Amino acid sequence: MMRARAGLALLPAGLLALLGIAIRVHNAIRYPVDWGFDAPFSWRYINRLIRDWSLPEPGATWATADPPLYFYLCALIARGARAAGDINAAKVAIPLLSTVAGLAVVALAVALVRRSDAGDRRRALLAGGLLLFLPAHVYMSAMVNEEMLATLLASIVLYAVARPGNAAREAGAPAARSAAAGLAGGLALLTKLTGALSLTAAGAAYAIDGWRRRTFRPALRRIAVMALVAALAGGWYYVRNRVEYGYFQPHGLPAHRIMFSMPPGERGLGDYLRVPLATWADPQLLNPDLLRSVWGSTYATLWFDGHRFFLPRDDARVRRLGTVTLLLAILPTLAFAIGVGRGLRRALRSPDNADTPLLLMIGLGIAGYAWFTWQNPWFAVVKGTSLLALSLPFAFYASEVLAGWTRGRNPGAALCWLGLAALVVAATLSSTFDLAFEKTQISGLPWEAVE
Repeated sequence: MMRARAGLALLPAGLLALLGIAIRVHNAIRYPVDWGFDAPFSWRYINRLIRDWSLPEPGATWATADPPLYFYLCALIARGARAAGDINAAKVAIPLLSTVAGLAVVALAVALVRRSDAGDRRRALLAGGLLLFLPAHVYMSAMVNEEMLATLLASIVLYAVARPGNAAREAGAPAARSAAAGLAGGLALLTKLTGALSLTAAGAAYAIDGWRRRTFRPALRRIAVMALVAALAGGWYYVRNRVEYGYFQPHGLPAHRIMFSMPPGERGLGDYLRVPLATWADPQLLNPDLLRSVWGSTYATLWFDGHRFFLPRDDARVRRLGTVTLLLAILPTLAFAIGVGRGLRRALRSPDNADTPLLLMIGLGIAGYAWFTWQNPWFAVVKGTSLLALSLPFAFYASEVLAGWTRGRNPGAALCWLGLAALVVAATLSSTFDLAFEKTQISGLPWEAVE
């Protein structure tokens, strides 16, 4: 009888999982391949590699300034489609690459929670659901963009390192695990510079663990193995840039000059200290208040289409849906913040948990994002999708708190379930392309008219 009840309880979770997968596959097939963030420039890079396999110089076009792994994989898919006699199949297969990467991140989040809290199935299901219906996660899973591949590789690094005791006293093969983390981190570096954050978090976690246990040599060996493999897998690209062009990572190239005229054009400390009411009332990034709020804009683009790449621009229904969605999203966001506080207390008390690398990744990710938006003071770079490398920490900590809030038969648990269900509905409406709203305008916001 109990087994039958457990199976019945899993039925809604299974149906929601199928819905989340169906949304992503639908978007990968239906979303125009040149509408995503920087998608036209990505296609130019891919088409160039289809013709010529050589690595171009960073300033050749907009996208060639980015590390090349994602683009080479896409070109390989396109060449395979051409060899099979249907080059147009690449227009579906390449977006599906991001879809598969996104679903793999969801699976890693579930696995990490199961490994750390094996007895709490509710929490594991919540961890998967939080990412499966996170709008920014869904949007990027349909776009011709390297973000989801970079997120997957960074998540693999965290998954390899974030285990009870950081594997310091585990009977397995810590060197092999460190090498696997280094390989994933090196490939993340070869996909996007933010891959360095996951490697830094992993290395710092190993160092802290070794210091707390007074096992310095094993910790240093793990760091050395990880760093060496990462350097061989992805570091060579940045060395090549330095040797041939004089910089590790290009910045301010002529190919990107159109961004220099985007609003607001400058950043002040106040942009990082306030979250205006427009975050909920008018969640589109050209609103004058949101334009000057980094964290308000980030929140609006993490939980909704603040850049209007999926949804129509001037539609009162879209604005109302955004208001509802972003109000409901306060629930998991608050749960995440509380979960981070709990994780910090655990990490300070004992090294025998998975918190240290996850917390380090959160700190490094937010600090790196703040620095990047300060150095590039344009609305287009302020987007929650740039924080998707924090997917595993978000799912890990938010699910811990939500699992407690939804446990039992009481009004509080019922209200929490109701809020989460409403958020799933709202996210489905806003993240399923051409379902509730037909988008006929070109993607993005008309920033040229903004002073």
